[in-house]
Amino acid sequence: MSSGKHAWLNWLLYFIIFEVVVFLGLQWLLSGLGMSNQLQPENTIVPNWVKAVTFILLYLLCLLGAVMVISNTVPSKHRQHLMRWVYLALLGMLVMLFFLF
Repeated sequence: MSSGKHAWLNWLLYFIIFEVVVFLGLQWLLSGLGMSNQLQPENTIVPNWVKAVTFILLYLLCLLGAVMVISNTVPSKHRQHLMRWVYLALLGMLVMLFFLF
């Protein structure tokens, strides 16, 4: 993690690529869960709740794995900046939940 504006943009690009790959992978993996048609007389809360909770748990697992890999490869003086990306990823997870359904 070199300093400078261009390094921040590079890490932003890596972050966006990670988010898109994880979202598309989890969307494909969880495509069989839940009900896409919300306007039907049957109860859709339970299947969609299972899909949402599974998405959250698998997303946190992917995020934890990425943090562990990056934390081991980045020099110790730059590890403090890693938490900024983790918090941004957690906010992004909430946005991705809306796009999941």
